[in-house]
Amino acid sequence: MLKEFNIPSPGESITEVEIAEWLVEDGAYVEKNDELAELESDKATLQLVAEESGKISIKSQAGETVKVGSLAYTIDTSAEAPKAKAGGKNTPVEQKEALENNSADKDEQPSEKDEPNLKNEKPETKHQHAKITPVAAEMMKENKLDVDDIISGLRRITKTEVNAVLNSNDSVQAGASSQTKDSRDIERTQMSMLRRRLSERLVKVKNETAMLTTFNEVDMSTVMELRKKMQNSFVDKYGFKLGFMGFFTKAVSIAARLYPAVNSQIDGDEIVSPDYVDVGIAVQTPKGLMVPNIRNVESKSIPQIEQEIKELAEKARNKKISIEELSGGTISITNGGVFGSLLSTPIINPPQSAILGMHNIVERPVAVNQQVVIRPMMYVALSYDHRIVDGKDSVGFLKTVKEMIEQPEKMLTNGNDPAKILLGL
Repeated sequence: MLKEFNIPSPGESITEVEIAEWLVEDGAYVEKNDELAELESDKATLQLVAEESGKISIKSQAGETVKVGSLAYTIDTSAEAPKAKAGGKNTPVEQKEALENNSADKDEQPSEKDEPNLKNEKPETKHQHAKITPVAAEMMKENKLDVDDIISGLRRITKTEVNAVLNSNDSVQAGASSQTKDSRDIERTQMSMLRRRLSERLVKVKNETAMLTTFNEVDMSTVMELRKKMQNSFVDKYGFKLGFMGFFTKAVSIAARLYPAVNSQIDGDEIVSPDYVDVGIAVQTPKGLMVPNIRNVESKSIPQIEQEIKELAEKARNKKISIEELSGGTISITNGGVFGSLLSTPIINPPQSAILGMHNIVERPVAVNQQVVIRPMMYVALSYDHRIVDGKDSVGFLKTVKEMIEQPEKMLTNGNDPAKILLGL
């Protein structure tokens, strides 16, 4: 029976997607729930999954932009699965070997009695000198694969693989020939739908907002000492490491409640001020920048925040993030420090009105109690829409974040001085 399958809807506001790549060949036999293709929308990369088992016929080509609901592929569910496929464990190489063995005369095959040392000898392979990591070697051993099997089973070779080989040979070839040819090659790559949409949004925010950036610097000594002191206990209890993002995200949620204008948005002629704080965390992925959101940060602990950041970042990088997780958000954080940035002016993520920029931690001489000391310092930047956020609020917000990072105990009292609360002041 021939069944038709359409392009699924990634979200309410998305009307078309781009087929980035087909992961199966036209006419191949696929199993239910196999990943068939990667779909790119203007927000995320999604997976197209087989809804039935059978022989697939592809109706939309890779690189093509198609409407949501249009025909993507058909599956002939009456097609019989290959014998190896039906078992579900054999690789394409094993399928080929199985067919060859079945067609050969069994009497002509050597037995263990005839050649007792045969199983101890490893046949030479074409790529036997290839470098293999221990993990890969173990996987190959478990699945009875050799290097030729792996290389033959690759779907395609891209410029990444070619460059990797060329770069690995640079040191060997250096000095072998002093004459090199200067390259004048130019490579053109089609922009993905996600990248095009990101470009449009960045230009739009520069043209349609009165964006301004204010700066401050944070002494990271206390947080770094706290993190070092509690790291082992934290890992033992939660199973993952304590980072800096949890502290900053929590500090942002508290400061946003104290300065609600920073957490607000413009909707036409109205100002929308949520009573909650959903913080977007900018994540760099191979497909571009994505900003998944952590909901209701104001009611979550630092361990809960750290765990969500870890899970969302992994989903984004592995192309498993959902449109819902990328939607919304009342304020964002971007950390250019992981790439070595000392200072920057981050761009607002519309329709939000502010974004906090974190940067590299650098030891610098600073004045403390009239003495020059070396401290680990970080520049922080807050870009904001001046149409809705006044200078007083933006500076107050950033100063509050600074104070809570330098005195983390204030996060327990929502930014207030614990001593004043203790004394009822």
